[in-house]
Amino acid sequence: MVPSQHASSVPAAQRADTGERRKRVLVIGDDETSQRTIAERLQREGYDVQSMTRESANFAALRGFAPDLIVIDVQQPETDGLQVVRHAREMRTVPVLIVGPRCEELDRLVGHDEYLSTPVQQWELVDRVQQLIGEDEAAKDQAVSTTSPLLEGDLRFDDLFIRPRLHTVERDGVPIDLSATEFDLLYFLASHPRQVFTRQQLLDHVWHYQYFGDSNTVTVHMSRLRKKVEPDPANPRHLRTVWNVGYKFVP
Repeated sequence: MVPSQHASSVPAAQRADTGERRKRVLVIGDDETSQRTIAERLQREGYDVQSMTRESANFAALRGFAPDLIVIDVQQPETDGLQVVRHAREMRTVPVLIVGPRCEELDRLVGHDEYLSTPVQQWELVDRVQQLIGEDEAAKDQAVSTTSPLLEGDLRFDDLFIRPRLHTVERDGVPIDLSATEFDLLYFLASHPRQVFTRQQLLDHVWHYQYFGDSNTVTVHMSRLRKKVEPDPANPRHLRTVWNVGYKFVP
C-alpha cells in the first residue's frame, strides 16, 4: 500500500477529544507485513486495533475483542483463506471488509460484503473503514432500545429483541422461551438479514458442520420457531420461506 493523504481521514486526536470509546477493528491475516501495514494505519486514525492470524481467529477471540469491524487480509485466497472468511461471516454481527486479490471463489463467498481489491491505497482503506463503521453505527442507533442497556451483538427489529450474550429473545418486552438450537437458528438468520440460505446451508452453519441428518429437521425447527416468535406463524413477518430454496430473515 502506498501512503496517501485524504480529506475524509479524521486525526486520532480529534477522536480522543470526544471522550467516546474508540471503535474497534479486528485485522485477520497471514501475511505479517501486509497485516501490520493495515493495523498501523488504522491505529494512526484513532482505532483500537487488534491483529490475529487465521489460526487464532476463533469464536472466543472474536467475541472477546467485540470488534466494530473485521478486516480480513486474504493475500492468498486458498482453502485456509476462504475458511476464515466463512468463519467470520458465520459469527459476525458487524461489517466484514475483505482486502485481497480478486478471485471467483471469494467473489461468490463475499456476496454483498465490502471487498477492496489489491493493490489498495491507504486513504481508500481508511475511507472504506469509516464508511462501514459509520453505516453500522447508524443502523445500531436506530435499533437501540431507549430503556434497555445495549450489549455487543444485540439485535433489535421493531418489537423483537435478540440478545446473544444473555441468550434471550423478547417481543414487546416479554421473554420468549427458545431451545438452544432454536435460538442459534434465529440468531444466525437475523445476523444475515435478507440473505437466503438453503436447508443444507443452515444445517452446516447452525449445527456446526457436524450434523448429517435429514434436512427436514430444519423445517421442523423453523415451524417451532415461528410458533414462538411470530405473532401470526401462518403469515410470518420475519422468518420467511423462499420456495424451492430455503429461508431468510426479513427485518
